[in-house]
Amino acid sequence: MIQGTASNAGKSFICTGLCRILKQDGWRVAPFKSQNMALNSGVTQDGKEIGRAQIMQAEAAGLQPSVYMNPVLLKPTGETGSQVIVNGKPLGTMTAREYFSFRKKLLPTIKESFNILAAEHDIIIVEGAGSPAEINLQQDDIVNMGLAEMLNAPVLITGDIDRGGVFASLYGTAALVQPEHRRRIKGFIINRFRGDKTLLGSGPAQLEQLSGIPVVGIIPYTPIALDDEDSMAQRLSPSKTKQDYRLCIAVIALPHISNFTDFNPLEQWHDTVIRYIVSPEELEKADLIIIPGTKNTIDDLKWLRSKGLAAAIQKKTAAGIPCIGICGGFQILGRQITDQTGAEQPQQVSEHGLGLLDHTTIFSTDKRTAQAEGILPNCTGIFKPMSALPYSGYEIHMGVSIKTDSGEPVLFMQGQKNNTHIFGTYLHGLFDSVQINTALHTLLINHKYPQQVPQHTDETVIDYHIFKEHQYDKLAAVLRSSLDMEYIYHIIENGI
Repeated sequence: MIQGTASNAGKSFICTGLCRILKQDGWRVAPFKSQNMALNSGVTQDGKEIGRAQIMQAEAAGLQPSVYMNPVLLKPTGETGSQVIVNGKPLGTMTAREYFSFRKKLLPTIKESFNILAAEHDIIIVEGAGSPAEINLQQDDIVNMGLAEMLNAPVLITGDIDRGGVFASLYGTAALVQPEHRRRIKGFIINRFRGDKTLLGSGPAQLEQLSGIPVVGIIPYTPIALDDEDSMAQRLSPSKTKQDYRLCIAVIALPHISNFTDFNPLEQWHDTVIRYIVSPEELEKADLIIIPGTKNTIDDLKWLRSKGLAAAIQKKTAAGIPCIGICGGFQILGRQITDQTGAEQPQQVSEHGLGLLDHTTIFSTDKRTAQAEGILPNCTGIFKPMSALPYSGYEIHMGVSIKTDSGEPVLFMQGQKNNTHIFGTYLHGLFDSVQINTALHTLLINHKYPQQVPQHTDETVIDYHIFKEHQYDKLAAVLRSSLDMEYIYHIIENGI
């Protein structure tokens, strides 16, 4: 089991790399996280929703993602509540206090999921959540040391040296873990180290002397393009940019942004910068505006208006700048959003959308989670090159969007007449397709530079599925050279 000193300390990163290493070494390995809190999620082949990190780890292990890899998923809906998803389907929305009182009832589900995986695989790499040293949460723990005890798993703890204080955080984590659980900690990992390892001096040895726990690896800060689990992702930082670029894509960094992994393939365009923006001024250089998915569409629509972004998006699109809405962003682009069932809001509410697409959205308590594939509908205007291309992806949404003229539910919609440069869809994962990715890049280049000879830019776009496989192999190579794999195999074989 890999636990961490804090959220975003590198647990998912290390679990992914270990899954790939063990697969390379010939083991049947699977990932497991009993409880995940994340707004980035995906859908398994049988229509079950799980955390994005476990999908990534399954890919690294060479497996189809399964709901057994993440039986409990929490998706925050506001400051104090989360949607609770069990076995891939929503159970309801609970406050933190309600969930803490309820979570022990989930132990049979967690045990069953783990046992199913364990029966089919040689090794399970278990990921913790947050920190095991949260002393206010240790009672009835189902995701860190309580889970390690239940599974009889040895534990490695990782800390992020890039944010500072790694020795104190590692030592303090071990010190605050309950004494009966401390014996499970078999090693510390120092993650995201920049520079010369000799500069650490005697620090690792002193930490081992003080704690009795060895440092089993120092992982260098390595740029590897993996899917992020939540909004703490570094890619959302406004400082992430390129100096030289031909295209600028502005993704609206909504307060409840979800599934922004949709745009990872676009980050691999060599001539393009993606900026996650929160102000109208940042839209000035945008060649494409994307409104992403959100766990709280109505509140984020209100936020767009309060920040002046709603008006700015309407102004930019009126000037001909293309705009794409995904899932919640698709709903925001429509004429009206109505919640009569309390799916998002505690009371009935109806909110005007941006009015850039001719549909209305009605929320329901039923959540649609499904894989989807087919052929894109005929597009006009700027998006014409995407017509009739094969697509695949997945849907995760509570609402149904209805065409104004026909009353039919829609998966895709394009603007008409003078706003054919507006496009919306419920489909996540659309840009994973190299054909759609290439068509989108080409049409944006030709739209921005109409005086030039029309270009086909296949060489700029890569096959994202192949790219991810290379990233998993790169991660495995980094971990092999940084971790004491002989020691890790020893604790796998001998337990605690």
